[in-house]
Amino acid sequence: MTPDTSYLLIGFGNPGREYKDTRHNIGFMLIDRVAVRLNARGMKLQSKAIVMSTLYEERKIILAKPQTFMNLSGQSVQGLLHFYKLPVENLLVAHDDLDLPFGTIRIRPGGGPGGQRGMASTIEQLGTKDFPRLRLGIGRPPGRMDPKDYVLQDFSKDDLKLLPEILDRAADAALEFIMNGLNAAMNKYNGGLEP
Repeated sequence: MTPDTSYLLIGFGNPGREYKDTRHNIGFMLIDRVAVRLNARGMKLQSKAIVMSTLYEERKIILAKPQTFMNLSGQSVQGLLHFYKLPVENLLVAHDDLDLPFGTIRIRPGGGPGGQRGMASTIEQLGTKDFPRLRLGIGRPPGRMDPKDYVLQDFSKDDLKLLPEILDRAADAALEFIMNGLNAAMNKYNGGLEP
C-alpha cells in the first residue's frame, strides 16, 4: 500500500462507558459503523487512540477513536498522520456539530473549529485548518441549557430511532470521499436526510 491509497478516518468522542451514547460521541459511533460494515480488524492502541484497519476497493482505511478526551484529540490525529506518513488530504475527521440540525451532515475542506474543542486541538496540533472534516449535526440545546451539558447528554429516544439511518448516510459519505474525493462527497452528501 502506498500512502496515496491509504486514508485515515478519525471520529471524535470521549472514552468511557458513561459517554458511550452521548451526542458528543457521534464521531465514535460513525467509526464503529464503518468498522462493522467493512469488517475492520486488528484493534490496537496507537497514538493515544483505538485503531483498526481494513481494505476497501484496494484502499487501506485506518479507523481511529482518540482516547484522550475531546479537547486533546489533536494529539492522536497528528500522531497517526505522522506514523502512517499521510498527507492531510487523506484525513477525514468526523465530529458532532451544534450548529447543524440533527440529521444533517456536511463535508468541508477546512475551516475553523466552530467551538468544537476536538477540532481546536487538531488545528493547533496540525498547524493548519485546511483538512477535510465530516460534521454531524446534533442540533442546538433547548431553552437556556448550557451547550456543554447538552453534548454530554444521551440522545433522546426519538433521535435514537433516526440515528442508524444518519450513521449509514455518514458512512456512505466517508467512503465516497475515500473513493472519489472531497468534491464528489460534498456534492452528493451535504444536507439532511433524504425524504
